[in-house]
Amino acid sequence: MEVVRAGALTTVQDLGRPGHAHLGVPRSGALDEPAHRLANRLLGNPADAATLETTVDGCAVRVTTGGATARTRARTGTTEGAAAGTTEGTAARSGTEPKTGALAGAVTEAVVTGAPCAVTVDGRPAPWGVPFRVPDGAVVEAGPAQRGLRSYVGFSGGVHAEPVLGSRATDLLSGLGPQPLRDGARLALGGGSGGADGGRVRAGAAPDAAPWVAPPRELVLPLVPGPRADWFTDGALRTLVTGDYRVSSASNRIGLRLEGPVLERAREGELPSEGIVSGALQVPPEGRPVVFLADHPVTGGYPVIGVVVQEALAAVAQAVPGTPVRFTAVSG
Repeated sequence: MEVVRAGALTTVQDLGRPGHAHLGVPRSGALDEPAHRLANRLLGNPADAATLETTVDGCAVRVTTGGATARTRARTGTTEGAAAGTTEGTAARSGTEPKTGALAGAVTEAVVTGAPCAVTVDGRPAPWGVPFRVPDGAVVEAGPAQRGLRSYVGFSGGVHAEPVLGSRATDLLSGLGPQPLRDGARLALGGGSGGADGGRVRAGAAPDAAPWVAPPRELVLPLVPGPRADWFTDGALRTLVTGDYRVSSASNRIGLRLEGPVLERAREGELPSEGIVSGALQVPPEGRPVVFLADHPVTGGYPVIGVVVQEALAAVAQAVPGTPVRFTAVSG
């Protein structure tokens, strides 16, 4: 796969590398995890097969036969047709039929999920949210996001990259995993997830319809207070759940920065750095909260006033700058 147009920011993502927080390594992985999982389900891939996560203006890649296909054939001993179309080969093993018909002449199948966008194959319209065939040498393009921020481009067998700490995810802060895509770069396809199932397609995994939650016009974020809520005044806690906040254009994969009222501290000073989870709401010295996302660091000495529940973070990943944000307190 050759990168024709890398876009503003396109990275390889999977389900990340959990379990390494004690080393200061965050989970990373797809910011909109349901969209990443959906792409793999539609293709019959394991959930942790890698996809391409685009940001704002999509990306374009040319898919060709070559080293990746040859390696797949050598490893699996499959026929040309089965190696070129993973789903077709799996159908033969499982007794199921391919989701989108025969793959004769196609190198692979692809699908785009996440933020809705125009999808083309060699300039011809292709469906969004439905797998489609990719002929040898064709350019698959996911256009600019029409709503939301991040689209996910998946391929049968996943995007191949060398795993680091068990993951192929690009971590922008730690510098782990493959570098963000650049024009002219090449990546291999296939190779599966590297997980326990060895990247095998699971029969019956592909759904008939693609569930989709529209990117939010307003973010309503359930928030569990703590663990350092006592570092703030009672007034600050009221401000947090009643104030008018908006998503800042300075947001990225590390954190969702907010514009809005300042939260007043009850205590001065700094804390020793502490490990945190995705969704932690840290308040730096200027007083406006930051929702830490997949590539987050440790706290750096600033208190965490609360934690956004994990189920709300997919919507956070698709919130464009200027989106209104409202916090609601919930019990832990």
